[in-house]
Amino acid sequence: MDRKAHWDKAYSGREADSWSWFQGSPTVSLGLIKACGLAFDASIIDVGGGGSTLTGELLGQGFTALSVLDISSTALEKSRERLDAAVAGGVTWIESDITGFSTDDRFDLWHDRAVFHFLTDAGDREKYREILFRHLKPGGFLVVSTFAVDGPKKCSGLDIVGNDAQSLHKALGGDRLQMLESREEEHVTPKGGKQKFIYVRLQRV
Repeated sequence: MDRKAHWDKAYSGREADSWSWFQGSPTVSLGLIKACGLAFDASIIDVGGGGSTLTGELLGQGFTALSVLDISSTALEKSRERLDAAVAGGVTWIESDITGFSTDDRFDLWHDRAVFHFLTDAGDREKYREILFRHLKPGGFLVVSTFAVDGPKKCSGLDIVGNDAQSLHKALGGDRLQMLESREEEHVTPKGGKQKFIYVRLQRV
């Protein structure tokens, strides 16, 4: 399967509020990021954030060093269009499959809502971990969310791997990451469906 083609198609020709994963305000993510106590010039990357409102929310709070990575150029363009042009120009937009991502940058916080759970292949999950630890600073924070074990088994027609807090912690790096907290969320889709998510906030040790 061509992952990029799949996601470009998923984001094309539809309004943002029709996507099942769309959140008007990413409340849980914002709360977990706030708990990290970061300075406003902290370097933050939102993995799979092309369709998210998180970047706009963080810019509004005063954060200045934001990067958004997404496999879909269509998703990234929709996010740029959502922001004021001058503001969008200050964000680093990265079109890449996370399993092939490389940069000289290092991040104080790595955020991922609903990318990791699409990596059903063990080799892809290992690549994700390698890239994570290559680019997350020592002492840096990790906020990741996937479907819960009793959540959906598919999204956008693709299989996913559900988690609880313990299995997600282990899958992301185990002893290399300190568990700080976990939260649950019941996301309501634009059509009224309910999806259970698990979030973890971790710190690189």
